[in-house]
Amino acid sequence: MEEEVMTRTEKLLYHQIHPLKLLTDISSCLGSCVLVWQHQLVAAMLLAFLPAIVASVLIVALVDLEAYKASGYGNYVRLYMTRAVEAQRMTGQIVMWAGAWHHAPLVMVLGSLVIVLAWLSGFGRSGQRARAS
Repeated sequence: MEEEVMTRTEKLLYHQIHPLKLLTDISSCLGSCVLVWQHQLVAAMLLAFLPAIVASVLIVALVDLEAYKASGYGNYVRLYMTRAVEAQRMTGQIVMWAGAWHHAPLVMVLGSLVIVLAWLSGFGRSGQRARAS
């Protein structure tokens, strides 16, 4: 029996639920918000994107993601982590940065809520929905 090789597209999808990627994204989000609050925009954007890119490259290149693909979380992201949901997550991040820039903690909380709701947007939906890429 021939073993299937995970495609690059699949790796890019499933790496999003790897604990190192999640920790990197959350840490970068919080750190970049601190820097945006201090109006250090260049440093904030470097902190927001460089660690995420490095973590993504390393995980996609070096980690066997088959277990993530086969997990319940893998099934969830396969069905519901569409480009639209990824855009919603980014929108939440931008709202958080706007709140940080204007020293508006409530706006930052609302931005984080957008991110959480985007991640949870598939809950309660039928599992029959096909992923639209």
